[in-house]
Amino acid sequence: MTLPWKQLLLLSIIDCLADCLDSGSFHGPRWRMEPGDLFIPVDSIEEEATLTCDAKGTPPPQYRWSLNGTLINLGLDRRRRLSGGNLIISSLDRYQDVGMYQCMAFNTVGAILSRRASMQFAYLDHFKVHTRSAVSVREGQGVVLLCGTSTSSGDLTYAWVFNEYPYFVQQDNRRFVSQQTGNLYIAKVEPSDVGNYTCVVMNSITKGKVQSSPTSLILRTDGVMGEYEPKIEVNFPDNVPAAKGSTVTLECFALGNPVPEITWKRANGVPFPAKSK
Repeated sequence: MTLPWKQLLLLSIIDCLADCLDSGSFHGPRWRMEPGDLFIPVDSIEEEATLTCDAKGTPPPQYRWSLNGTLINLGLDRRRRLSGGNLIISSLDRYQDVGMYQCMAFNTVGAILSRRASMQFAYLDHFKVHTRSAVSVREGQGVVLLCGTSTSSGDLTYAWVFNEYPYFVQQDNRRFVSQQTGNLYIAKVEPSDVGNYTCVVMNSITKGKVQSSPTSLILRTDGVMGEYEPKIEVNFPDNVPAAKGSTVTLECFALGNPVPEITWKRANGVPFPAKSK
């Protein structure tokens, strides 16, 4: 029978009560260190992973761990063990070990639950190999070249190679590479843009890099695109969660002829601080 998490906590405190009655001064557990999020490269899954958990208290705390809200039975688990309060996992499995972990420290006085810490596995698979259709546009027209998707997990960065490596597309007010989608946006196509474009995806966790099949950009011969008003193609969500002290990037880019000028303002009219750029 599987007992609820809170009931197990109560039973654990009762179990150790008899061992602690002779102590003089009691106080409940207080955190020294809570677990942090882990991102583990798939190619290193034979190594061990350690989730830290350390608390002080009188009597000394005991520890238990849960994965996705379910108590980990360390007595029946050969791959997971405790070292102090730390949970050590060996022979990592990207399917069984992924999820949200939480540590519980308890003694006869009380119990505390740590923050939830995620364990994820970073990987970057190759693009599916296929010939991409050429993209045909008029001079002066805006265009979006799609990076496509390769199966991945981890922090990704995107770049585009123009014709051949190492000639990368240089971003300016006319060309933009979204770090959200990987797509390449050209606000107004010029004859010098004609050529082959290859999307390059890099995973900062695994240090791996893959690239797409090339996409050819060619000019149509039935005239030049006239002027037209800006059309925003890259936008940001209504809400962007951010930790204090972190760096946040809001993306915005528009197609148009002439090349649109992009400016920013706060909806409430408050000026941007000097640290914004």
